Amino acid sequence: MNTESAAVSPEWDPFGRPLFDSPSARALSRVGVVDVGSNSVRLVVFDGAARSPAYFYNEKIMCGLGAGLSQSGRLNPEGRARALDAIQRFQHLARGMNLPPLTAVATAAVRDADDGPEFCDQVLRDTGLKIWVIDGEEEARLSAQGVLLGWPGSYGLVCDIGGSSMELAEIAGGRVGKRVTSALGPLKLASVPGGRSGRKAHIKEVMAQLTEKMGPQPDRLFLVGGSWRAIARIDMLRRDYPLRVLHEYRMRPKDVRATVKFIEKNDPDWLRSNANVSATRMALVPMAADVLARLVNKFKPKDIAVSSYGIREGLLYEQMPQRLRDRDPLIEACHFAEAKDARFPGFGDTLFNFIMPLFKSATTSRKRLVKAACLLHDVSWRAHPDYRAEICFDNATRANLGGLKHSERVFLGLALMHRYRNKREGTRFEDLFGLLDESAQLQAEILGKAMRFGAMLLMQEGESMSSLKWYPKRRVLEFRLSNDTRDLFGEVADARLQSLVASLSAELKIIGIS
Repeated sequence: MNTESAAVSPEWDPFGRPLFDSPSARALSRVGVVDVGSNSVRLVVFDGAARSPAYFYNEKIMCGLGAGLSQSGRLNPEGRARALDAIQRFQHLARGMNLPPLTAVATAAVRDADDGPEFCDQVLRDTGLKIWVIDGEEEARLSAQGVLLGWPGSYGLVCDIGGSSMELAEIAGGRVGKRVTSALGPLKLASVPGGRSGRKAHIKEVMAQLTEKMGPQPDRLFLVGGSWRAIARIDMLRRDYPLRVLHEYRMRPKDVRATVKFIEKNDPDWLRSNANVSATRMALVPMAADVLARLVNKFKPKDIAVSSYGIREGLLYEQMPQRLRDRDPLIEACHFAEAKDARFPGFGDTLFNFIMPLFKSATTSRKRLVKAACLLHDVSWRAHPDYRAEICFDNATRANLGGLKHSERVFLGLALMHRYRNKREGTRFEDLFGLLDESAQLQAEILGKAMRFGAMLLMQEGESMSSLKWYPKRRVLEFRLSNDTRDLFGEVADARLQSLVASLSAELKIIGIS
């Protein structure tokens, strides 16, 4: 196999070489984080390519530590016992996984409760785990860093809602700027007197203060936290949205207004069941919806994106060197997947180089997807041939990949589907294709068929690769066939080339080169 093309120049590969196999990245390859929140206590173990980690283990216990805190000033006794049991279990699991020491943080409930320090001392005494209690601004910073893990260089306003607090942080140019905390968590709002009208008046007053502190924030609003994700699920239900992936789900301000009304007029049990929201979370949704409606009204974001990444991912981001932070999480994850699962690791770069003439005028964002597809083109080879195309689509659209809009997930999935299948009709995913316009669907088909053809030209190291040259105005595709690959160009390869030509609506010219 020719891997020389892996040493690429920025001219045709703006994404750089992977860093996941460097010592600094390997040191982050398995990291355990415990998040002691007002609603839940969660253990997340990150594994894989450090820049775009997979969730090796993820367990959440709904403890309700902050329930009743406003009235009593103390942690919920039942929640405290459950949280201690959960942390003991997490420590035992960490030992079984041979993890480095867990990192544990506690947020609003523990920092506000009179017995918060006592609880932390008990955890340290009984489990050996030290809990770091962070203030509201630090919570805002870490949550914003979690967003940056998935969207390097993003800008806008990050809003993280927990049970007892809500934080805002400004991000721009890959950095966290102004940040502020408030007591607008649903558990706190439940104790505001005056029913819903009293609660809405309180939210309005606090939001005005937050707006004054943060200033205008007309860009993207990133939503972090379980209550926001529950509202997003309900928005998907209202819209009959086909792809139930929360990360990078987009809403417009008018969608928020429509969904708040949808929540008001529908039975909570019906919403809970049909939107797949837990009963504990559903009880908090009406209060969170009032907060979101006022937030959108005051800050007027241009659009809204749901982030599944938050404080836990922010803690991982905190440990990364800057050069790793600056990497593209999608490309790093795809490099890692290729190295781990492909039959011929490294050929993805060769394939990308071979295919790029078809996409020389594409945008950088489209070239990025071409690169990702080439790296992933062979990672599902173990699947049964009858299901391989659909498995590729399913993996691409539902995998835990950062830095992908939903439309980009579908583009990547379609390209990988066409890597193994000429036609996309007749699959169970046809309702998702509408997230792409017809032009993008055709481009994904061309990419998939180009990979399907290029995969037939597997080279030995040192052999010269054949090449493609595309003349879009004349609709001519040249295939320059080298002597080294002439024997590889059999009837199956020819049939795949003809299929690519048909999708391009092109004339084919085959040119022999020595």
